[in-house]
Amino acid sequence: MEQTHRILVTGFEPFGGASLNTSAEVLHRLPDTIGGWQVTKAVLPVVFGRAAEEALRYAADLTVLLGEAGGRTLVTPELYAKNVRNARIPDNAGQQPMQEIILPDGPEVYRTAVPVKRITAQMQAEGHGIAVSGDAGAFVCNDTYYLVGMANCVPVVFLHVPALPSKADAFADTVRRFIELAEAMET
Repeated sequence: MEQTHRILVTGFEPFGGASLNTSAEVLHRLPDTIGGWQVTKAVLPVVFGRAAEEALRYAADLTVLLGEAGGRTLVTPELYAKNVRNARIPDNAGQQPMQEIILPDGPEVYRTAVPVKRITAQMQAEGHGIAVSGDAGAFVCNDTYYLVGMANCVPVVFLHVPALPSKADAFADTVRRFIELAEAMET
């Protein structure tokens, strides 16, 4: 009997007074299977710590976290997350940590095991709007990436999508292709 591979893909609820979060819009447009892998989808709260707790409830062979990034025009897979919380605005629970360490005994950064640079280069050659990022910020996206990555024994990667809900279909296509390539490198 063939084992079914599972992938967890998450997005975030709206925050900062917005009515939509592009990451959740992209999440809803993804298929239920990608490359033969079963996809579990979850929308996470924009709350420090709680988003990671929610994501860690799901068993998966690969975890892909999606978040929204204002000011960006391309899908940007993140190379790493920093061990710091520094919120310019409060999260959805009213928390606004400033220069707070996430895990006091944790490393300075969590680096993904997913070959982000190689996947991104292949996707750029295919014509996708994607670029590597080395700055996951210091808000709930970074916090979730760091905590889920540190707590997981499976590959975890974070992709920021531009805060442009009208382009969610195109971003979903880019995210789907990234996942296909990541899966192919995992099997």
